[in-house]
Amino acid sequence: MRAVPAPAAAKAARRRRGAGVREQRRQETRDRIVEAAAELFAERGFDAVSVVEIAQRAGVVEKTVFNHFPVKEGLVLSTDPPVRAALLDAVARRPAGESAAAAAGTFVVAAMTQLGTPEAAAGVAAMARVVRGSRTLQVREREILGELTAALAAQIREETGAPAGAVEPELTASAVTALYGRLLELARDRVLAGVTGPELAAELRAAGRRGLSLLQFGLAGYAKRRW
Repeated sequence: MRAVPAPAAAKAARRRRGAGVREQRRQETRDRIVEAAAELFAERGFDAVSVVEIAQRAGVVEKTVFNHFPVKEGLVLSTDPPVRAALLDAVARRPAGESAAAAAGTFVVAAMTQLGTPEAAAGVAAMARVVRGSRTLQVREREILGELTAALAAQIREETGAPAGAVEPELTASAVTALYGRLLELARDRVLAGVTGPELAAELRAAGRRGLSLLQFGLAGYAKRRW
């Protein structure tokens, strides 16, 4: 194997360092934008704050904000929430004999219980105030929940080979995401009421398990893994 000439190797190293620096700067800019937006939304509410104001507080131009967040709602609600991939993976990896509803529901309860950790309390409270103070964000959150439902239903439909028009995949997915949405709202209610830490985690776990038992009872026999 012929060695890379020293000048070429040095040039490649500089390119890598340059790319690393650019990415670091990009992330720092993104963080400043998010921090500025969070401060403004907390002060005046989502709908009362313009992207221009966010840019000014972050020390960037308006175009830079849109380069990082094509829509203003993206500053609060992720267009591709991590929970989606994690939920679908939990269903795909469930053991033989376990239903899709059981796997998805168990994942949801575990994930929502994490909102009871002390570190999560401030973030949950801030998110609750911003979302509940904005009709725009409430609509977008429902859309994201609908997208999550559709993704889960599509995965179940593909796995089971359900024929076109079959209602079971959508009903299963809707039940699971309804549990997710309800636990999220419960977490917000309780955090805003001053309940956090182990007490909140216990409440979310108990409520989640009650919801999960309903899913198990009504949907336990559907979409069981057979291999």
